[in-house]
Amino acid sequence: MKQSIALLMSVQFFVYLGFGIIIPVLPVVILEQNYSEVHVGALLSVYALASFFTAPLWGKYSDQTGRKKLILIGLFGFSISFWIFAFSFDSLFLLYLSRIVGGLFSGALYSAVTGYASDISTEETRNKYLGLLGMSIGLGFIFGPAIGGILGDVSLQLPFIVSAVLTLVLMGYAQFILKEPVRTGEANKRQLLPKGASTLWSYRIKYLFLFSFMVTLLLAGLEATFQLFHIERIQITPLQLGYLFLFSGLVDAVVQGGIVRRIKNGTETTWIIWSQVIAATGLALTFFTNSLFMAGLTLCIFTAGNALARTTLVALTTKESGGNYGTAAGVSYSMDNLGRIIGPLTFAMIFTQLPNTLYVVSAALSLASILLIVFYRKNQATLRDPLVQQNS
Repeated sequence: MKQSIALLMSVQFFVYLGFGIIIPVLPVVILEQNYSEVHVGALLSVYALASFFTAPLWGKYSDQTGRKKLILIGLFGFSISFWIFAFSFDSLFLLYLSRIVGGLFSGALYSAVTGYASDISTEETRNKYLGLLGMSIGLGFIFGPAIGGILGDVSLQLPFIVSAVLTLVLMGYAQFILKEPVRTGEANKRQLLPKGASTLWSYRIKYLFLFSFMVTLLLAGLEATFQLFHIERIQITPLQLGYLFLFSGLVDAVVQGGIVRRIKNGTETTWIIWSQVIAATGLALTFFTNSLFMAGLTLCIFTAGNALARTTLVALTTKESGGNYGTAAGVSYSMDNLGRIIGPLTFAMIFTQLPNTLYVVSAALSLASILLIVFYRKNQATLRDPLVQQNS
């Protein structure tokens, strides 16, 4: 059992490491090949698009054919996407194909892994196992850009070759370690519109969903354009960017693990408002970047605000869902994904038109999103039990 969970954690780690590993390398590839900068955002967006809209189909397939089989298929396909990308820098078509393939099979892996974890867990261990998988996802996001930057400093192809090889090794290991579990439920299908979602949109929780979209939009947009902006400003390298994202990832972890749990019930919206002010400050200060230290400082300020907003929002959404935890989580997930689909392409397009004022516009959007929390506070249509409702 412990071997199975460790392997599932490794799979999740590699999937999200695969998403992050491209961040320090992609802008350099695009600029070296004289492609338009807008393709940096588009290639990130198409990955999220492919993953999100195919995951429901993979979930259904997993229920029909088995978790282990889909995990093996997913790892093989994910490895192929890395191989294609590594040797296709001179073909924009193949770059897009590799990202679509990667997103397609990352959706397969997510559905199969969460379904497998649910099948082998009990009511007592399910939250623990899913929490471990969530931790693996977070670590993948943190170390992905760092590994991409370090390996990319040696060769732009190296991060993808190493990832492809390790994914194949993981597939071989899974073949021998994993056993098909006894089916106890359905895989997580990550529906675009979860059942019962329309009911929730009639209440003030809808403002939290929209806010979730904005928070992810800003994060995904920054990931897509941060290096492009700083290549022009300070000639930042993939290695330097990798270290900056690693450090900012640790800031994210500290905020989520240390600060958020100290937030008192009923004060969530105040913390969320201040988190957006902090994030906006980091974005606005980026306009004045003239050194690597300043770039890292602004990134960490933004990350601290964004992490505080994301984690506090999860807690508040859960309380506001009126017991509809699964549906609310599904809608929040959908809004997050729409932000990750729309954000990179939108910010890259803005960058091509307004490169020097991109982060001033971003800061303004961060502050404008506070209005959603104001509307939430003023709206009395809540799903909470009136006897336990807090003035949040």
